[in-house]
Amino acid sequence: MKVLILSDIHANYPALEAVLNTEKDYDKLIFLGDVVDYGPHPKECLEFIKNKADYYVIGNHDNALGNNRDCNSMGTFREFSIATREWHKTLLDENDKKFLRSMPVMCKAHFGEKSFFLSHASPLGDISKYLNNDELEKEVKLLSHEFILLGHTHIQYIKFLQDSLVLNPGSVGLSREISKACYAIYENDDFIIKAVDYDVQTTINDLMKSPIPLNCKEGLKKVLLHD
Repeated sequence: MKVLILSDIHANYPALEAVLNTEKDYDKLIFLGDVVDYGPHPKECLEFIKNKADYYVIGNHDNALGNNRDCNSMGTFREFSIATREWHKTLLDENDKKFLRSMPVMCKAHFGEKSFFLSHASPLGDISKYLNNDELEKEVKLLSHEFILLGHTHIQYIKFLQDSLVLNPGSVGLSREISKACYAIYENDDFIIKAVDYDVQTTINDLMKSPIPLNCKEGLKKVLLHD
């Protein structure tokens, strides 16, 4: 069985499409939260998750849009998220927002004898917390689960902490590392982190057509291009 593991799509459909075109033969799909904010394609990305994800959890940005909450972003990313969220609210209907509200904070994905624990940011369920390695290890120890899958940081890693394997697939739509769509695969009892090129310029062009402030457009362009 091949499991596709995605996180932090952030309304970037060309990035999502590139992953799907690369991994056409997956059997099951896990999504670790944050389908909205930042990018120009919230409707397309949310429709995909609604229809195709086998297991999913809510991210801080999903919660912010669905429940009119603060997503607790910091610095310039806070400004970017607020601007795009207000725009996204006009593009998504009430059923979309209801789906966002219905997403669980944590869940377990079962594949045969294997069980994966899913949460967006913190193993213990805080959806907006950034953990240093010591904090992460403490939470992993308290959770005591063999496989733990997290998103939120937009940085890929596989760590072995306590008796657990902790995986972060990185961000499909807004990587903090490279101008590629990042994700992970579970196949043949092994986890692999991967990244593929995508049409960044199409995402930027669509973002530039949006009604968000120009400084947010330019700021997000720099993030997407890693300028």
